[in-house]
Amino acid sequence: MARYVVATVSEIKPGDRKIVEVAGRSIGIFNIRGEFFALRNRCPHQGGPLCTGRLAGFLTASVPGEYRYSRQGEILRCPWHGWEFDVRTGQSWFDPTHTRVRSYEARVEPGSVLVQEIETAPAGLQKGPYVAETYSVSIEEEYVVVDVPN
Repeated sequence: MARYVVATVSEIKPGDRKIVEVAGRSIGIFNIRGEFFALRNRCPHQGGPLCTGRLAGFLTASVPGEYRYSRQGEILRCPWHGWEFDVRTGQSWFDPTHTRVRSYEARVEPGSVLVQEIETAPAGLQKGPYVAETYSVSIEEEYVVVDVPN
């Protein structure tokens, strides 16, 4: 599983999305009230650009005339034919047992963790005789990281 830094937290405001190209795949990154989710930007119906679709919720009624709107901004509707998917899981709402869109793990990591990973040399390498002048680097933002299979 490869990890990709796809955005800073401040880049994707709550209720917004960003579409990125990662490992040859188009992936939509969604911020739902401060939580980040990643979906493949391809509708399983006919390959439409799913992540450009409208975000909505559910309208339910227990009795006529009494409506309840829930899960606002969590249901993604394909712009081509209106098929709906749960942004949190990729599950479809018209055929949940057979149709879903690929979801990827997305999480927030501090920049300091990412810098430490870069500074760690791969196993098996030896230190050379030449030393370059170095400078201290600090990263003070948080980043959205997505795990994508190789």
